[in-house]
Amino acid sequence: MRHVILDTETTGLSAAAGHRIIEVAAIEVDNRTVTSNIFQVYVNPQRTVDHGAYEVHGLSDEFLEDKPTFDLVVEDLLTFIKGSIIVMHNASFDVGFLNMELDKLGLGVLGDYCEEIIDSLALARRLHPGRRNSLDALCERYAVDRSSRTLHGALIDTQLLAEVYLAMTRGQDSLLQEGVNKRQASSLNASNNPHSNVLVLQASGEELDRHSKYLQALEEKESVKPAWLRRSD
Repeated sequence: MRHVILDTETTGLSAAAGHRIIEVAAIEVDNRTVTSNIFQVYVNPQRTVDHGAYEVHGLSDEFLEDKPTFDLVVEDLLTFIKGSIIVMHNASFDVGFLNMELDKLGLGVLGDYCEEIIDSLALARRLHPGRRNSLDALCERYAVDRSSRTLHGALIDTQLLAEVYLAMTRGQDSLLQEGVNKRQASSLNASNNPHSNVLVLQASGEELDRHSKYLQALEEKESVKPAWLRRSD
């Protein structure tokens, strides 16, 4: 059973506001073994990176200006993920951006190219209700070494998530319990319905935790957890 652990970095939090993908990374897990088959690419977003996003991942406008645009890398990405079960942490964030980029090119949505989409954040919440389930928290809970993670980066995050996901699903008869089928994944299209996109990507209330992709980093910079995130624990 082939899984692909996937992560993105972006210019900001909202595809509806015109933000774009700037990094995509994916790692293959075949029959519960992490292989050496890795996909990773930086992308020129053809727009500036928000300062807040830069503080999270450290990818600057200058670094990205000579990188290929998404249309030049999408074929390789789709070939890598084809027919796999994709695992993402806080999947709605990444799916929303990937669907937006695919739609711009007339290429449908992510669910058209994979068998299943699994949200490891949803799985973690089921396994550990009422506890913090950010990637950092899960690494600590499952004794996964994250010492190399000084900034958020798609490649290091996929490597960590692969280990965490295998630990979370150890002993399960099926890895598909948290899957979102193709039609559900398609409904997350981030470009044709800006109002539904805002619901997916905009951080407010409980959504602050769901969109922990960037909000985790804000928490990590403070010695006291922000009050607006406390009730999500």
